[in-house]
Amino acid sequence: MAEAIQKKLKAEVEKYAQTQKDVSKSVSARQKLETQMAENNIVKEELDLLDSSNTVFKLIGPVLVKQDLDEAKATVAKRLEYINGEIQRYETLLKDYHKKSEQQREVLTSLQQDLQKAQGLTPGK
Repeated sequence: MAEAIQKKLKAEVEKYAQTQKDVSKSVSARQKLETQMAENNIVKEELDLLDSSNTVFKLIGPVLVKQDLDEAKATVAKRLEYINGEIQRYETLLKDYHKKSEQQREVLTSLQQDLQKAQGLTPGK
């Protein structure tokens, strides 16, 4: 009986560890998105300071290409919208992972208690 509980406990620990890895990856991805958002907000602020007489260039590979100011503003706005959507998606994902993690933690606690009871009842262990 104790061996079966140990096997189940081991499987649950592995699931819990995987969930923690997923949380870590999601947090890292969200942090990258937040950095990109900050950079794009700075670009947006700089573009807002310009008027139509200013020249804007876009870096494409090793080449600077002239770009219309309104087009540049629209591109940055779309990029910010996309980044915000991705951040929201990761927030939802993290909430789900935390819920799953809590449930797995409860299962682990229960299995550990069951294992202790089984070992306490089994003579010689």
